[in-house]
Amino acid sequence: MPELPERSDRPRIVLASSSPSRLSVLRAAGVEPLVLVPGVDEDAAVAELRSRVADPTPAQVVSHLAAAKSRAVTDQFAGDIPAGSLVVAADSMLLLDGELQGKPHTVDRTVARWRAQRGRSATLVTGHAFTTPEDGGAVRTAVSETVVHFADASDADIAAYAATGEPLECAGAFTLEALGGWFIDRIEGDPSSVIGLSLPLVRRAAAAAGHDIHEFWR
Repeated sequence: MPELPERSDRPRIVLASSSPSRLSVLRAAGVEPLVLVPGVDEDAAVAELRSRVADPTPAQVVSHLAAAKSRAVTDQFAGDIPAGSLVVAADSMLLLDGELQGKPHTVDRTVARWRAQRGRSATLVTGHAFTTPEDGGAVRTAVSETVVHFADASDADIAAYAATGEPLECAGAFTLEALGGWFIDRIEGDPSSVIGLSLPLVRRAAAAAGHDIHEFWR
């Protein structure tokens, strides 16, 4: 795809995330986003939700986290976001046995997680939050749910995969687009959402903000 020079004054998709996977989804789809990383204490955000909602659903949890990231970016970087831009934030967790599983962070936890999920199916729940500088703080949320069928990976493969470090900071302890793809037999749903960001939901949010998605292509 030919590269065009970026105009600083034109509307942008603003990615409120440090996730390389989410960035790769947008870049592969022709968008070079403005990346602004929010400062959000995710544990505190979930605790705040639980103080208001006794038993939040998985969709409510991931949507709340995504909305917190979106608001943090619009608050912290208000002067850096061009008019008409679409701020996009997301948060993913794996729903296994009725419990949300976040990032494992360590090799040992990754190995334990994979031993629990191998040969089984689980649902990756991804909350998305969208806002624009003109929204006055209003945030729209949407959720994508995709069923992931995990391979019956061997202990040796699980140990080797965990040792690479790749899955440690991934929701569900896996990737679809890299080494983890060897251990995903199939999915049912939106593949871009499994990587980190649902392109269909971003397109619909752009339309709701008055944009055709091609306006954001580089």
